[in-house]
Amino acid sequence: MNKDVLGFINPELEELEQKGLYKHIRTLEGPQGAWVEIDGKKLLNFCSNNYLGFAADERIKKAAKDAIDRYGVGPGAVRTIAGTMTVHKQLEEELASFKGVEACLVVQSGFSANLCAIPSLVGKGDTIISDELNHASIIDGSRLSRADIKVYAHNDMDSLEQVLKSDLQGRKLIISDGVFSMDGDIAPLPDIVELADKYGAMTMVDDAHGEGVVGRSGRGIVDHFDLHGQVDVEIGTFSKALGVMGGCIAGSERIVEYIKQKSRPFTFSSALTVPDTAATLEAVRILAESGQLVEQLWDNARYFQEGVRKLGFDTGKTETPITPVMIGDAKDSLEFSKRLFDAGIFATTIGFPLVAHGAARIRVMISAAHSRKDLDFALETFAKVGRELDLIS
Repeated sequence: MNKDVLGFINPELEELEQKGLYKHIRTLEGPQGAWVEIDGKKLLNFCSNNYLGFAADERIKKAAKDAIDRYGVGPGAVRTIAGTMTVHKQLEEELASFKGVEACLVVQSGFSANLCAIPSLVGKGDTIISDELNHASIIDGSRLSRADIKVYAHNDMDSLEQVLKSDLQGRKLIISDGVFSMDGDIAPLPDIVELADKYGAMTMVDDAHGEGVVGRSGRGIVDHFDLHGQVDVEIGTFSKALGVMGGCIAGSERIVEYIKQKSRPFTFSSALTVPDTAATLEAVRILAESGQLVEQLWDNARYFQEGVRKLGFDTGKTETPITPVMIGDAKDSLEFSKRLFDAGIFATTIGFPLVAHGAARIRVMISAAHSRKDLDFALETFAKVGRELDLIS
């Protein structure tokens, strides 16, 4: 008798559709930028993590092309065998200098960086203490480590201390995002470091949405709080503000060397591609030379956030250019996104499981590439759609 072993799929997909949680994936027909083309339509782009407009920057494109001419396209091997090229070493050295750390290890993505670092530092018999809103890559890296995972309430230092006071096994590692991607709030890193020192724990911060955004010229969350040398591991990604692809692990020379020797993704997965590496190197050099684009990003964010709040929208607890326009109901948020799209704005709805049930939102990602005219158009459109849906008066 034939059995439909995949019979569970259609009912579950239908349930996602009914709840307004089905992911309808759009395809861009040109470069990332302040405006994008989808289905032949030009739209204001409020979706990408391209904070500084680097994804299609001419200087960065040229650096990638030049590197291809010199090194080819792919590394052809893992870093530990024959995949490490001069451009990888250059990026690691200049990133370390930019971030103010002793050493840096370049890997394939920010997600991979967490999978590299966490299981290298802790394992079975050890303890991870993790913020409840940490990114999926931290959650997955923690699970892979087989360490005991303790979760503390989001950015709640009393909750963190209560966990640290309890009977914890083995090595202790506190992990937090630096900037939380769905709400835009910032981890209280000085307090985390203080508690780690008090209770003998290592510290790790994922700076995916902090690099290129906070700190001097976008040097990140550790620089933002002037905690150089006090955070054991910094995880970075090149796919947000730097506009490319890849990730890094930064810290003391000793800890970076240890992760390099122990990490399975670093050992068993091919090196970051040549154009990605060279493009990231150029992005770092641009930021090291000037913080003008970072300042423009923050100017744009302040302008839009002030305007959208005046309209009557709630932007939650954001402290960064990430701007959650809180809707609440998933279906309402989906309809809001659809009407924005029809009106010329690409701004997708964010719902469960990315955020809690009842906390659906339009997450507006501001860029330095947006003009004041762009932002005014967006505010007018948000006002029009918000009133049509009776979300604002």
